[in-house]
Amino acid sequence: MAKKRSYGDRCGIARGLDVVGDRWALLVVRELLLGPKRFTDLRAGLPRVTPDVLAQRLRDLEADGVLHHHKLPPPSGARVYELTERGRQLEPVILELGRWGSAEPFPDGELGADSFVLALKTMFDPARRNGDAHVELRIGEDRYDARLDGDRFDVERGTAGEPQATISGDPGTLAEVTWRGHTFDALEITGDKRVAKRFLRAFASA
Repeated sequence: MAKKRSYGDRCGIARGLDVVGDRWALLVVRELLLGPKRFTDLRAGLPRVTPDVLAQRLRDLEADGVLHHHKLPPPSGARVYELTERGRQLEPVILELGRWGSAEPFPDGELGADSFVLALKTMFDPARRNGDAHVELRIGEDRYDARLDGDRFDVERGTAGEPQATISGDPGTLAEVTWRGHTFDALEITGDKRVAKRFLRAFASA
């Protein structure tokens, strides 16, 4: 196997890019920030990467201690990829990059479910929070347990236990409602609609 290329620079930035600077590497990390995924789930979240390139990035990131793979217990038995503690330390880096990149023009292409949820993290402003909220986001087949609690916003992949409201929609529609002021009627909301609206308004762009 060919040796990975290196910048050969002792600076910490260069050494970090030796690990996650290859094309798709940071996006693989992005896809795992909210929890483990199967290879097929990663492919769904990164539809433009080829299977061979994705497999290579996973091998490289595992070799560098950023992620690891393991089998889920029965009855699933599926093999999943999950960030290590070192990999999870990249979250603030990725979120800050997301904030910086949000000023760039939108390219062609769809917004993924995880991408929308992580964008919520970059847009959260405690000053706009008007109370606590516990919701389940349903984006296609994906489910996210999301909470506003004091000055914190916490979200992870998975169903929510007894949420106050559920919010369903595709990522594009959710983005239009959350950041561009489109009507909440475009979304399917069950439970306490006031809580659902309070939740989404905590991420408004203005």
